[in-house]
Amino acid sequence: MLNLSLDKTNRRALISAIVASGTDDLNVMFLSFSMSSIMADLAINGAQAGWIATITNLGMLLGGLVFGVLADRYPKFKVFKWTIVIFALATGMIYLTSSLPYLYLMRFIAGIGVGGEYGVAIAIMAGIVPKEKMGRISSLNGIAGQIGSITSALLAGWLAPSLGWRGLFLFGLAPLLLVLWMQLAIDDHAISDHASHQSDEDTEIAHLSHLFKTKALTKQTLALMVMTTVQIAGYFGMMNWLPTIIQTSLGISVKDSSLWMVTTILGMCLGMLVFGQLLDRFGPRLIYTVFLLASAVCVFLFQFANSQLAMVLGGAIVGFFVNGMFAGYGAMITRLYPHHIRSTANNVILNVGRAVGGFSSVIIGMILDASNPSTVMIFLASLYLISFLAMLSIKHLKAEHYQTLSHQD
Repeated sequence: MLNLSLDKTNRRALISAIVASGTDDLNVMFLSFSMSSIMADLAINGAQAGWIATITNLGMLLGGLVFGVLADRYPKFKVFKWTIVIFALATGMIYLTSSLPYLYLMRFIAGIGVGGEYGVAIAIMAGIVPKEKMGRISSLNGIAGQIGSITSALLAGWLAPSLGWRGLFLFGLAPLLLVLWMQLAIDDHAISDHASHQSDEDTEIAHLSHLFKTKALTKQTLALMVMTTVQIAGYFGMMNWLPTIIQTSLGISVKDSSLWMVTTILGMCLGMLVFGQLLDRFGPRLIYTVFLLASAVCVFLFQFANSQLAMVLGGAIVGFFVNGMFAGYGAMITRLYPHHIRSTANNVILNVGRAVGGFSSVIIGMILDASNPSTVMIFLASLYLISFLAMLSIKHLKAEHYQTLSHQD
C-alpha cells in the first residue's frame, strides 16, 4: 500500500509512533470498562464518576499544550518517549487507588501523557514519510487506536473478573516495554525529519501564539478546532450513547448491542483506510466534503433502523463515514502549518477538540432527558454540517493546492 524505502532506524521509529497510538487508546479505554466497578468500590455517584473522564480530558489538553511546544523545541523522539512513560506510569499507579482524589490525580497525569503523545507521534511520522503519503500513514495511526480499544475490551473481559479493576490498570504499564525497545533499538539522532529546513521561519522557537500569528492562521486554527471538536463529539456521542439508545428503541440485549459496537469499529477502521488513500489522491476539500455530508445523512437516517440487521449494517456505515475522517487531521494539519510548530498545532487543535467535544455525552444525556432519540440524531447530524462549513473556510485544501503545499505562512 505504501512502498516506503526506509532504513532500519526510520522504519522502527515509524512503527513505534504508530504502535504508541494504540497503547494510549488502550489505557484510556480501561476506564470505560471499569467505571461500574470503580463506582461500587469507591462508593461514588454518577456525577463524581463523570468527573474522572472530564479530568482526564483536561489533562490531555494540558499535555497537548506543553508537549507540543517541547517537541517543537527539542528532539521529538526523546519528548515522545517521555509522553509514553508518563501515561504508562500514571495508569499503572491507579492500582494503588484508595480514594477518589488519588484516582482523579492519576487520571489527570495519564491524560497529560496521552494528550502529548498524539501530536508528537504525527510530527515524527511526517518527518519520515513523504508528504504525499501522510494520509495513508495517518490512517494507520487511527486504526492502531481502534485496535487499542478492542484490546482493552478483551483484557477487561478476560482479566477484570479475576484481578479486579485495579489489576486491570496494572496492564497500563505495558507501554514501558515499548519505550525500552525504542531506547535500545533506535538511534534518536538518525531519525529523518524531511521538512526541518523548510524556511527561515522554521528556525523560530515554537510558541502557542504562532498558531494565531496572522488573521489567516487564526481563522484556520479556529476552523480546525471546530472540525476536531465535532469529530470528537460525534465519536463520543455514537460510542457512549447509541448502544443505550438502540437497546431501548429495539428492545435488544447488551450482548446484541455489543455486536453493533464491533461492526461499528470495523466500519471505522475500513473508513480510515479508505479516507487516507483518497486524501492523498484527491486532497482534503473533496474528501472531507463527501465524508462530512455523508456523516450528516447517515447519522440522521440511523434513527429509522428498526431491526437488528439494520442496526448492525447501519452502525458499520455510520462508523465508516463518521470516524473515517479522523485519519485526515494529522496529515492535514501537518501540511497546513510550518515545521517549527507542527507538533504544537497537532496537539493543541486535537486536544481542544477532545476537551470541548467530550462534553457531547453530557449534552446528549440532557437532550434525552428533555426529548427523544430523534432529537439526538438531528443534533449530531447538524454538527457535521457545522464542521462542513468550517472546512469550507480553510484555504489551500483543493487538490491542486494541497499536493504542493508544505505549509501556510
